[in-house]
Amino acid sequence: MNVTIADGDWAELGPACLAIRRRVFIEEQGVSEDEEVDGRDVQCLHFLLKVEDEPAGTARLLPDGHIGRVALLPRWRGFGLGLQLMQAVIAAAGRRGHGVCELAAQTHALAFYQRLGFVAHGEEFLDAGLPHYHMRRSLAGDGSEGVTPDTDW
Repeated sequence: MNVTIADGDWAELGPACLAIRRRVFIEEQGVSEDEEVDGRDVQCLHFLLKVEDEPAGTARLLPDGHIGRVALLPRWRGFGLGLQLMQAVIAAAGRRGHGVCELAAQTHALAFYQRLGFVAHGEEFLDAGLPHYHMRRSLAGDGSEGVTPDTDW
């Protein structure tokens, strides 16, 4: 399987990233378009994962080190692609000088992020009507400590 991960700005990657986000968050999970398209995309570094040159996943890194809008199209889940995508985002955060990455994880994805070294903190909360936890990961070290193969995403 030929997998590539590009990073770039919204002008360059936005259309493909938004198409994935619409499919996953708006159509599959029922998030409103107003909540999904939050006006922050132009400030972010975006990631587009392709399989055999077909868009398959996306994520974004905000200027403050928060990771968001992590999504894989349903047909590409279970192949370890989410792990590859997140490792690319974490590496970019480190290159940008962030000492910590944070994200808001949907409750069903907690184990996935824990395998990447993220630790949940605080109470469960609703975001776009879906249960989430805040998670944090230190970027000290090379980022590969304790990562196990991705079987969920």
